[in-house]
Amino acid sequence: MVLVTVRDNEPFEKALRRFRRKVEREGIRKDIKKNSFYLKPGEKRRLKQRLAEKRRRKAARRAMRKMPTKAPPSGSTPPATAT
Repeated sequence: MVLVTVRDNEPFEKALRRFRRKVEREGIRKDIKKNSFYLKPGEKRRLKQRLAEKRRRKAARRAMRKMPTKAPPSGSTPPATAT
C-alpha cells in the first residue's frame, strides 16, 4: 500500500508526483494491467514465449550493433572475381 503524506505548504502537484513515482516503483500499475483481464493458460504460455523471443531478437540486434565492422585497409582495391 502506497502512502504519501502531504507536508505543510506543499503544492498538490508535487505530492501527486511523489505518489506516482512510488506507485511506479512498486509495480502496482503493471500488476493491475496484468490482472485486468483473464488469459487462458495456453495463451499466457504463448505470450510468454513471444516476449522471450522478442527479448532475444533485441539482444541479438544490440550485439550486432556493438560488434566492430572490419573495414578494408584504405587505398586497397577489392578482390577481383573470376568469371
